[in-house]
Amino acid sequence: MALGLCAATTPGLTQTDQVVKIGVLFGFTGPIESLTPPMATSGELAFKEISDSGQFLGGKTIESVRADSTCVDAAAATAAAERLVTSDQVTAILGADCSGVTIAVANNVAVPKGIALISPSATSPALSTIDDNGLFFRTSPSDARQGKVLAQVIKGRGYDTIAITYTKNDYGKGLSESLQAGFEALGGMVTINTAHEDGKADYTSEVGELAEAGGELLVVLGYADQGGIGIIRAALDTGAFETFGLADAMYSQPFLDDIGADGNDLTGSFGTVPGNEGEGADLFREISMAAGGDGQSAFTGESYDAAALMALAMQRGGEATSEALAGNMMAVANAPGEKILPGELGKALEILAAGGEVDYVGATNVELVGPGEASGSYREYKVQGDEFITVRFH
Repeated sequence: MALGLCAATTPGLTQTDQVVKIGVLFGFTGPIESLTPPMATSGELAFKEISDSGQFLGGKTIESVRADSTCVDAAAATAAAERLVTSDQVTAILGADCSGVTIAVANNVAVPKGIALISPSATSPALSTIDDNGLFFRTSPSDARQGKVLAQVIKGRGYDTIAITYTKNDYGKGLSESLQAGFEALGGMVTINTAHEDGKADYTSEVGELAEAGGELLVVLGYADQGGIGIIRAALDTGAFETFGLADAMYSQPFLDDIGADGNDLTGSFGTVPGNEGEGADLFREISMAAGGDGQSAFTGESYDAAALMALAMQRGGEATSEALAGNMMAVANAPGEKILPGELGKALEILAAGGEVDYVGATNVELVGPGEASGSYREYKVQGDEFITVRFH
């Protein structure tokens, strides 16, 4: 309840018709609670930049209203979204975060009520074909691509047999299926591909089943604050596996810190997370660090970009409505137009107000394709001591 009432507001604002409310629906509690605070802060960083410019729809400002998706509880996420729309009267929603709750919010709240929804981190392939009436967008690429990239990374490191465990939801299922198909297409063998439940105190039996199936590498497609770390702890404690393949939801510094606090070292483990390199990424990192962030946490660039695109699309449409947002999202995200990088949102708003066009590049080289989702690129990372180290980009 308290999280649902939190808001990042603009001091001194008295004219309510000059305030555009946007919901920020992330899992502030639950299995990715260590990932979501920097995501929310990054989205709100873009909102502040928009507001401070004085160029948004004739001087309007954006007020963010936070609510808790929990990441895993569809009913709770739906109720939170309903409150954002009916009680807080938000114009659109930044979120949700995890795929299952995003699908629930889209089906139960956003689409029926005509509210635009843009997620920076919901990656399930199922979202590519959701019946959304053109209201759903995402700035992170589908796991249909991440699975193939992760398969290439694993095979490129010389592994021929792997065991896969995934969190039992839409995200885990979609990514595990994509990884298995990609790895087998490269000539690899998956010895077992099985789901695990989140929230258990002990994962010894799950690890025993994985070890019995065999495999040179255990790939953990789980959550850093829940089943993912539980599986890895049990594997290390029993000696079943020492090196792990990881994906985006495990790219969390608190996860590495917790494993280190146990006296363990994951050096040699590796994985993938949406990410890119270039001028936009560098600028976002600078802006984020200046505001107290690190600019490299999972889905922070995607969150900044999602928030920026929401405002730019409304500006092009000439009004603060979900209809204007949805109708102009593809236009501001893609060519033609002047390329816009992080820190240049005020300039973009001026161009749009004058009738010009922009091509938002942002922190993640945004290019929206097909049903409004990012084509995307991935950061290949490895664990070295207590740090994630970037290896290359795919």
